[in-house]
Amino acid sequence: MSYSNQSQRITLLIHILVWIFIATVIFVVSPLSWKVELPVEYWFKQGFVLVFLILLFYLNMKVLVPKFLFRGKNWTFLLIAIGATLVSLFLIIQYENIVNLPELMHYSFRPNVPYEPRPRNFSYDLFTVLLLLFGFGISTSVVAVQKWQADLALRKEMEQEKVSSELSYLKAQINPHFFFNTLNNIYALTNIDVERAQQALLKLSRMMRYVLYETDKDLTRFSKELDFIIDYIELMRLRLSDKVILNIDIQEKVEDLPIAPMLLLPFLENCFKHGISSTNESKIDISISQKGKIVRLQTLNTIFPANPNSKETEGSGIGLTNTKRRLALIYGTKHQLNIDQKNEKYQVDLTLDLS
Repeated sequence: MSYSNQSQRITLLIHILVWIFIATVIFVVSPLSWKVELPVEYWFKQGFVLVFLILLFYLNMKVLVPKFLFRGKNWTFLLIAIGATLVSLFLIIQYENIVNLPELMHYSFRPNVPYEPRPRNFSYDLFTVLLLLFGFGISTSVVAVQKWQADLALRKEMEQEKVSSELSYLKAQINPHFFFNTLNNIYALTNIDVERAQQALLKLSRMMRYVLYETDKDLTRFSKELDFIIDYIELMRLRLSDKVILNIDIQEKVEDLPIAPMLLLPFLENCFKHGISSTNESKIDISISQKGKIVRLQTLNTIFPANPNSKETEGSGIGLTNTKRRLALIYGTKHQLNIDQKNEKYQVDLTLDLS
């Protein structure tokens, strides 16, 4: 049995049990408390009231609320609800008149007193109207809650899909030119330092493996994320001149908590894209630490104008925008991001609660 079929059967069973409870309390227990022998016509009348209550309940749930109330046709909905209630009351009164129920009820309570027709007691009719309108109210509330839950689930699904699409884009943010340039640097190293070239090639292969396999998951281990970042920084070192001062402080021993993959990389990419000059001295500070379940990333770099001919600056800023969106969707209030840009300096301070 599928989950959907099982859920439908459980819902049907709940509805049946609720109606049995209502019928027992309102239409059976209450009349029996009068401790008189009631005519069978009265019990038929109670059955008719219950049938009308059920019919109006589901008519409202399946037709009136979706087709009128949720489409802004409030007055039409209200008029139909009141009209259906009055029609139901009219049919119940007609049944009472046909079987002469007022006289039968009189002899049930006062068998030795002659029956004298009296004006109709509308307090009983008012109770029936309120009961039917109560059914309308309950069914409207049920449909409204179901719609709210469905809309909430849809929003969550759409947000999750957006997160997934953003993650796919972030994979592509590891610019292919980075890989090509890194391979060229490794090739150049083979003529100078073979052992260093082999180590660089190993780091590049680990990064590619991480991008291909780990980022398909919703969460990865924090240690793997750090290894990826360290490999990225070490490969970037191959391309840096002596004019670049790189200060790296990454905590070695960390608690292996789950983290969404590739959340930190865009901030580091931003440092290397905008914090390096081919003519001027530049400095990049990167710090990643963990205290308990709190991870903190801090970066600081000088801002240099982007080279318009550089392929690696294409799409710059989009990765950070998507990362901010992912942080908001996945971690919400469990993260705090402060970005300060002044005096040609760009500073990032991100704290992330991985509990």
